[in-house]
Order: sequence, then C-alpha cells, then structure tokens
Amino acid sequence: MNYFIEIFGYDSEGSSINKLNKKDLLTLGFMMFSIYFGAGNLIFPPALGQAAGEHTLLAMIGFMATGVGLPLLGITAIALTGGEYTPLLREKTWPRFASVLLILLYLIIGPLFAMPRTGAVSFEIGIRPFLTEENFAVGQLIYTAIFFAASYYLSLNPNKIIDRVGKMLTPALLVVLLILFAQAFHAPLGNILAPTGVYLEAPFAQGFQDGYQTMDLLASIAIGALVTNAIQMRGITDRHAIGSACLISGLITVTLMTAVYGSLAYIGATSASVLGQSENGGQILAGAVGIFFGASGNLLLAVIIGLACLTTCCGITSSAALFFNKLLKGRISYERLLLLSILFSFAASNIGLTQIITLAVPFLVTIYPLVIVFVILSLFDSFIGWRKSIYQGAISLTLVFSLIDGLHAAGLCPPALHELLRQTIPLYGIMMGWVCPAAIGALIGLCVSLFQTAPTPKEAETRT
Repeated sequence: MNYFIEIFGYDSEGSSINKLNKKDLLTLGFMMFSIYFGAGNLIFPPALGQAAGEHTLLAMIGFMATGVGLPLLGITAIALTGGEYTPLLREKTWPRFASVLLILLYLIIGPLFAMPRTGAVSFEIGIRPFLTEENFAVGQLIYTAIFFAASYYLSLNPNKIIDRVGKMLTPALLVVLLILFAQAFHAPLGNILAPTGVYLEAPFAQGFQDGYQTMDLLASIAIGALVTNAIQMRGITDRHAIGSACLISGLITVTLMTAVYGSLAYIGATSASVLGQSENGGQILAGAVGIFFGASGNLLLAVIIGLACLTTCCGITSSAALFFNKLLKGRISYERLLLLSILFSFAASNIGLTQIITLAVPFLVTIYPLVIVFVILSLFDSFIGWRKSIYQGAISLTLVFSLIDGLHAAGLCPPALHELLRQTIPLYGIMMGWVCPAAIGALIGLCVSLFQTAPTPKEAETRT
C-alpha cells in the first residue's frame, strides 16, 4: 500500500511529496500530447477512414493499438523507471549498442527526418494552396524560415518549453480541432461507403500496421526524457513523484490522442461519397474543411497543421539537442546543437526531403522492432531483475531479422533469401518476422540465466 501511496505523490504521513499540482499535471499532459501530435498524425487517420469505410471501427482499433497503445507502453515503462530510461537501456543490453541505437533514434526523429518533415508538410498542406507555381519556391523558403525560427525560440530554454508549449500552443490547437470536429459530427460530409483494398478482408491487421507510421513509440524515449527534464526543472527530484507525473500526463495524452484520431477517422469515412478516393489524408482534410467552412476552410487547416507541426518540432528539437549535449558531455552547448539542428532541418525542408525520407525508411524498419521488444520487456523488469540475458537474447535475434527487414526496405536483400524467409518465418510477409525470434531469444536468455548466479547486493550497487 505504501508503494502506491508513494507512486501517486504522498508519503506515509499523507503529506505531498509531489509538488506538481493538478494544473501543472494538466499542462504537462498538454505538452506531451502536442509533441506527439504532429502533421503525420493528422494525415493518417482520415486516409484510413476513407479506405476502411464501414470497417473503420475495426481498422481504428488496430490503429489505436500501435498508434496509441505502444506509446502508452513506452510512457508507462519510462514512468516505472522514474524517468531514468536511457540508463536502463545501457544496463540491460550493451553500452555501445545502446549508444548507437539512441544516436540513430534521435537523428531519425530529429534533424534527419521528423524535424524537416514538420516544416515541409505544414507548408505543403497549409500554405501551398494559397500560392501559385511562380511564387512557390520563394513562399516555401520564407515560410520554413519563419517556422524554424519560431521553433528555435520556443526550444531555446528547455525549462520554459513546458509553459510555452503546454500552456500556449496546445490549447490553441485543441480549440481549432474542436471547431472542425463539431462541424463534422453536426453535418457529416456524406454517407459511409463499403471498404476498399486490404481493409475489406483484414481491417484490424491493416490498421495495426498503419499505426507504425506515427513513429510515436520511437518518440516516447525522447519525449520521456524531455518531460522528465521539465519535471526536474520544477524542483521535483523524488523518483516515484517523477514516475507518477509521467504516467498521469501520459494518460492525459493518450486520451486526447484517442479522441482526435477517432474524429479524424470519422471525417475520412464520411468523405468518400463526396470527395471520391483521395491520394492522402492531407487532401481529405483540405477538401473537408473547404466544404465545411468555404473559403476560410484552407486558412483553418493551415492553422491546425502549423500548430501541430510547430509543437512537434519544438519537442523533438529540444529532446535531440539535450541528448547530444549529454552524450558529448557538454563540449558543445545545448544552444549550439539546437541551432545546428534547426539550420539542417531548414535546409532539408526546402531541398532533398524526398531523398532524406527514402534514406530514413530502412533505419526506421530496423530500429522500431528493437524499441518495441525492449519496451515490452522493461515493463516486466521487476520480475526479470538481474537476468539481463533475457534482454540480450531477445534483442540479439530481433536485431538479426530487423536488419534483414531494413535491407529489404533499402532494396539490398537478396530475393531468394526474402522468399525463403517469407515462406518459413511466421509474420515475415508483413514485416513482423522478428516477433517469434524475439520470443525465442527471450526464452534462450532465460535458460542461460538458470546457469548464472545473481549478483550480490554490493555488486549490483556497484553496477548501477
């Protein structure tokens, strides 16, 4: 009982040890939601809804499992460690492996991929409809310069980001979304049609795979570190109090994400009979707001996309700069790393973004399974305890198959090997061939631990 009392911020005397009040926790939850919820999150659910049609509910349950469920697992895992998740990764696997994985993760969700995408996507969907082909290039240059300058200002002081993002930008984003959703439910675009494509036979499975595109589980480690830093900046040092704040704000986040995703999917499901089949979710949203609000519709969409992308960019920019500042032991200041990330992202948003995305996909396919396996195992770390061979066995076999998937995504996997694995390894055909090997690796690690001796309390203390 005392453990649960401590988790929720009170000592045995009943006095508060968690200085964050309800308002602070709500602000923290808003900040976490706004960082997770970027332009990509706005685009995927409408596209799913339009294609799934009458099967939208089943497809969205699958989507929620990976687009909301996995991030919640990540947040929970971080909360259980009191925010100290990166040291756990280093301790349970191998220090060099953990460093390489974290560097790749922060580069991909930072300046190499996600940051440039926030600027480019918000311009393409929100601003480009107002421009002609003649002034397109100049308009993109001006917009992305303003966008990344604003991101730099908001991220310059990580202690202030909880106030700037959580108290200023997120409420504005939610108000605009609320206006759009109220109109969508009050006067639906049209009738919900029959499902198309894969959603006809396997809506849940396809939705499950669609949820990976949000990359929110990968972002959980970075966002967890940022939120932990924001809490500590408020003077909170108790491990249980930090974990409690992370978990409560995470529950606020996933509640908001579930409501927003469901509403966006409903807009997509009712759009096909009016808009026809669109190429992507951005076109669906543009068409929907145009019908709902006329000429002002595109302006409303521009505000939604701009706020969503700006808040996401602030979060991942700060997280990446903080990580590399600690990795380099302060040899390069946070401010300089922040500026370098912003400048690179600004350039990539204007030139070569398609090439960067293409290059990033194989890395994503390789990294995502490793993070999933580690997060799931870390949820049971109190039972696994000193038996890190379980982590190492699962991660080792997962790495083998995730590397093969990465090579296949890059077009470098021999066709004969790919066909052999597709026929022999369960789930390999849907790029989840790592699932069974991960389970087998964990069992092998458990068997190995049976022949090992638990470290003495003194040895365990020295290692930590």
